[in-house]
Amino acid sequence: MTIKVLAIDDSRTIRSLVQKVMEEAGFECALADDGVQGVARFVENPPDVVITDINMPNMDGYGVIAAIRGGSVHRNVPILVLTTESAPHLKARARDAGATGWIVKPFDDVAIVSVVRRVTGARA
Repeated sequence: MTIKVLAIDDSRTIRSLVQKVMEEAGFECALADDGVQGVARFVENPPDVVITDINMPNMDGYGVIAAIRGGSVHRNVPILVLTTESAPHLKARARDAGATGWIVKPFDDVAIVSVVRRVTGARA
């Protein structure tokens, strides 16, 4: 079974990089350019893991986490935060909201694939 990733980021460059890395690792990758679109895509076609930015227009990453964790289906899907932010209080806020992990941009291709495999239980 192919792992489905939903990447939510307002940066077209980051979305493209994440998609390239995920697809090269053998995963399917859907994209959304803000939190509102991301939550809609999540509901339409639930992924196995969500990778979301924090600072986005319309709905930020904290809103994405809250919407997924407060939803009625697939509430326990792993959510990885991918952001330029690294302040401990922001990480704590994301963790308290229900984030599974935190990755700081720029990301290492091998490391992000490893994290996705680990949180989804995918084989190497």
